[in-house]
Amino acid sequence: MYYTNSQITDVINEHIHSAWQREACKLRFVDGLTHEQIAERLGYSTQYIKEIIKKNKALLFTYL
Repeated sequence: MYYTNSQITDVINEHIHSAWQREACKLRFVDGLTHEQIAERLGYSTQYIKEIIKKNKALLFTYL
């Protein structure tokens, strides 16, 4: 199934409470940035970004 960027953004805003994690998820799922690009932009390690994205992806797609 295909979801619009607006639908994805709405779910991210509603269900992810940490501001920087919301930003990371929007950069990944809406803007299509890589884990490495997100890590560089937000100042975290790539491995940490991968873990956060994986954790939040499972949460998000239960609501889509």
